[in-house]
Amino acid sequence: MLRLMALTDSALDPVALSYVRALLRPRERRQKMAPVLAAAAFAAICAVSFATVMVLAPATVTQHIPNDRLG
Repeated sequence: MLRLMALTDSALDPVALSYVRALLRPRERRQKMAPVLAAAAFAAICAVSFATVMVLAPATVTQHIPNDRLG
């Protein structure tokens, strides 16, 4: 008579197997937040300074076009 083996009939220790699987699992790489925050702060400062310069800079064309040339 053929008897099927259940999962609990294994000769391997399930606790040891789970420990080995945990050791073989690739580690998760955690990303550091400091470089990300520094890059975001740099981008924000650049955007605000560019907007400020665009508002405060004088116009590039200072001569007015005469009315007879406007058409």
